[in-house]
Amino acid sequence: MAYTVGQVARAARVTVRTLHHYDEIGLLSPSGRTAAGYRRYDDADLERLQLIRAYRELGFPLEEIAEILDDPGGDPLPHLRRQHELLTGRIGKLRDMVSAIELAMEARKLDIQLTPEERFEVFGDFDPDEHAEEAERRWGGTEAYRQSTERAARYSKEDWLRNKAENEEWGRRITELMASGAPADSPEAMALAEEHRQLISRWFYDCSYEIHTGLADMYVTDPRFTAYFEKIRPGLAAYLNEAIHANAISRA
Repeated sequence: MAYTVGQVARAARVTVRTLHHYDEIGLLSPSGRTAAGYRRYDDADLERLQLIRAYRELGFPLEEIAEILDDPGGDPLPHLRRQHELLTGRIGKLRDMVSAIELAMEARKLDIQLTPEERFEVFGDFDPDEHAEEAERRWGGTEAYRQSTERAARYSKEDWLRNKAENEEWGRRITELMASGAPADSPEAMALAEEHRQLISRWFYDCSYEIHTGLADMYVTDPRFTAYFEKIRPGLAAYLNEAIHANAISRA
């Protein structure tokens, strides 16, 4: 049976852009095409895509997945064991980094002296002193923490309010785009994903595309982050996750 690229994308829960990218790099080329040149996938293609997704979930880079799948005599078990170790370490580092940034952003705000009224205006119900000591103890030695704390130390109340306003404006525009029905891999959604990455880089720390996609995965796997985006709009965490990944792929 032959399947269109749209049918495969929906069944595998990937974007059409991702399938196009896999075809372009030779990782998953459809077995056939129509007379008009449209891609057609068969059952063997779907089986290969299932393996690709499984390896991607384990953190394998696309190049290594291609080597494993195209080696008929290859034993994937040693690869899985090695990548399990690497991925476990990477997950730990990403969690530490994300937590460091989250707590650094919301913690004591360093040397900024605000009145109780000003603190409420900037931070609302959040108590920034509550996690400050833990943030410094656990993540004070990371590069991300160093960058964010150095920058935050220079921010005034007006700076924090401007940061809050920029994030709220960005949130308004992405929720409007999502409500319009625009796909998460549309040019407009990817542009907002890129703007999100640049907001992080401008205000707190250098956010590469690798770090950004790592954050995006946290948005759908860490209940704290999921709850934050779901308060803005139900489904936004998953929508932003897909938009960030699509944006990173488009700029690879």
